[in-house]
Amino acid sequence: MTTASTPTRNRGTRRREIMEAAARLFAARGFHGVSIEDIGGAVGVSGPALYRHFSGKDALLSELLLDVSSRLRESAVAVVTSCPGPRESLDALLNVQITFAIEQPALITVHDRELGNVPEPARRQIRRLQRLYVEEWVTVLAELHPECPAARLRAATHAVFGLLNSTPHSAGELPAQEMRPLLHAMARAAIDACVNPH
Repeated sequence: MTTASTPTRNRGTRRREIMEAAARLFAARGFHGVSIEDIGGAVGVSGPALYRHFSGKDALLSELLLDVSSRLRESAVAVVTSCPGPRESLDALLNVQITFAIEQPALITVHDRELGNVPEPARRQIRRLQRLYVEEWVTVLAELHPECPAARLRAATHAVFGLLNSTPHSAGELPAQEMRPLLHAMARAAIDACVNPH
């Protein structure tokens, strides 16, 4: 049993290492400034060996952004379903996004700069997952602020993402244990300002 499952586990670990290295390199140099050989070198394999895991650089970029979009959406669904009420759900959603923003600044940069380089079918999937993620937030905010139009709640959600996803610009300024409560407080203040403008 253990022996049979080891290759799959190792393959999954290697695949994750490749994706993490690609995210760092794409963030630092841009998609077109990175070769398959560069990515292979970062994980200690030859460039052509990467083709055992990904069909090419486009597929690797697609997988990076599909993976993170899917994980964020799944995390949102999980916390919303497990929370006792909308206030707790909002705090949990903020924690999901803040954890992502603090731990994955390279992916934020890659998404912002490189989504246009993702082939169209995968780009449509990424955008669909992101819309579903936003709607988890809008549903929770609508429970907290039923008088507020959905369009305003959606705009507030995107504004909060912009605030939280600013971490690539502030990396290293504060340790994570200080950054986390700062982002949380600022995001709550931004939501309050958006939904209660007067």
